[in-house]
Amino acid sequence: MHRFKGLEFWKKSRLFCSEIYAITSKFPESEKFGLTNQLRRASVSIPSNIAEGSSRQSNKDFSRFLQITLGSAYEVETQLLIAPDLNFITHEELDPLLKSLESIIKMTSKFKSTLK
Repeated sequence: MHRFKGLEFWKKSRLFCSEIYAITSKFPESEKFGLTNQLRRASVSIPSNIAEGSSRQSNKDFSRFLQITLGSAYEVETQLLIAPDLNFITHEELDPLLKSLESIIKMTSKFKSTLK
């Protein structure tokens, strides 16, 4: 078992989730059950799956949860790329979010590769 609270990529993903909540609070009210909800759910899934996977007894199980984490991260990336197309955010707002997400993906992938 791993202590998820000590994992740097869990810490970053938790902060990233807060950033997603902040940025989506500016989305139109009509998106409350659309892109806003999707982005929030997927961003919460990232640190949640890291935490849940860390409680598993085997590295194989933890690795599976990290794969789910990565899937959620790519889901968030796609949704973030759609947001400026819909004029919900600017590219200036998008770029730092994508950089943070890229860092989380890299750290998660690297850690996952050590579990084999």
